[in-house]
Amino acid sequence: MKAPRIAIVGAGPGGLCAANLLHRAGWPVTVFEGDAAFDARDQGGTLDLHPDGGQLALAKAGLLEDFLAVARHEDQGQRVLDHATGAVLREEIPEEGTGDRPEIDRVLLRQLLLRPLGEGVVRWGEPVDAVLSDDSGAHFLRLRDEVAGPFDLVIGADGAWSRVRSALAEQQPTYTGVTFVELWFSQVDERHAALSERVGRGSVFSLHDGAGLFAQRNGGGAIRVYAAFRSRESDTDRPDKALAGITLAELRTRFEGWSPALLDLIDKADRIAAIRPIVALPVDFRWTHKPGLTLLGDAAHVMPPMGEGVNLAMLDAAELAESLIGAADWRQATAAYELAMLERSNRIASETREAFAQWFSAEGAQSLLAHMDQRRAGE
Repeated sequence: MKAPRIAIVGAGPGGLCAANLLHRAGWPVTVFEGDAAFDARDQGGTLDLHPDGGQLALAKAGLLEDFLAVARHEDQGQRVLDHATGAVLREEIPEEGTGDRPEIDRVLLRQLLLRPLGEGVVRWGEPVDAVLSDDSGAHFLRLRDEVAGPFDLVIGADGAWSRVRSALAEQQPTYTGVTFVELWFSQVDERHAALSERVGRGSVFSLHDGAGLFAQRNGGGAIRVYAAFRSRESDTDRPDKALAGITLAELRTRFEGWSPALLDLIDKADRIAAIRPIVALPVDFRWTHKPGLTLLGDAAHVMPPMGEGVNLAMLDAAELAESLIGAADWRQATAAYELAMLERSNRIASETREAFAQWFSAEGAQSLLAHMDQRRAGE
C-alpha cells in the first residue's frame, strides 16, 4: 500500500508522538505548528507520564530509555494539606526506585520527541487557520501566507480549540466554571526555603469550598502554582478577559481564611504567568467520520486537567500510527481507530468531569482523599 500524504496539525506531545512513529516506519509526514520555535513560549506545568499511557507510547517510538534518563524520578511525592492550618492530611512519597510516574517538564518532552525527526519535518511559525477539502477528497491547510497540500490525511493534534475539529463538527469546548491562575516561583531553594520544603519533592494539593491551591515542583529549581476557584458570575463569560490584570493581592482575597503558610504560595510568587479558564468538550462528544480527517488528544476529548490529558494524547497517537502502518487500507484503519479511541475517552472524560466537580465542591478535600484512595486501590 502506498503511504498517504500526511499532515499533522500541532507539535504537542500527541502530534510529535504520532510523527515519530510514522517517521520511523518511513511514512512521509509534515507537522504544522503555530509556535515560532520549540521553546518560543512557556509550555505549562510538569507532566507525569503513566506506564500505560505516555511511557507506553514512548516505548513504541523507541524513546522510553531516553525519557527515563532525563525524567525527574525524585519528584513523584504528593501531599494534601488542610486549607486552614496547613497541616498534612495525607502524604504519599514512593520509596526510592519504586515510583512509576516520573515527572518531566513539557519543553524537555518536546525536545525528546523532536530529536529523531530531523530538520524540516516540523514547520514552525505556521498556524493553521482552516482545513479545506476538494471534490476529490484531498485536503488542504490554509496558513497565514499560503495554502498547503494536497494531503490524503490530516491529523488534528491542535488542542482544545482545534481547527481540524471545526472541519468535522460544530461543537466547541465550554467553560467548566473553574479558572486556574498560574503563578511562577524561580530559585525556590535559595529564595524561599520554607516554601520549597513545604512543597517537597513533587506536588501539594489543598482544597476547600470550591477553591484550591496546587503547587508542583518543576525542573531548574522552579515551582509552579495554580490558584483555582469557581468564578463569580461576572467572570463566567470570559474569565480570562475579566481577570486580566488581576494582582496577587486581589487574587489573595479569593482565599480568605486560608493558612498563612498556604497563602505564601500566592503572596511570594514572582509573577502571574497565565490565566487558564478550564474548558471541556461534552463527555459523549463524537463526530461523523470523514475520510482523510481525524483527531487525537485535546482536539478529540479536552477535559479538566487531572493527569490524563497528555497520557491520552500520546496513547491516541501511538494507536493511530500503529493502525495506519499495519493496515491494508489506511482509511478503514482511521475509522476503526476513532471508534476505539472515543469509547475510551468518553469513559475517562465522564470519570474526570465527575471527580473535578467533586474537587470544587464544598467537600473538595474529602473528595480528593477519596480519589487518592481509589487510585491506590486500583494499582
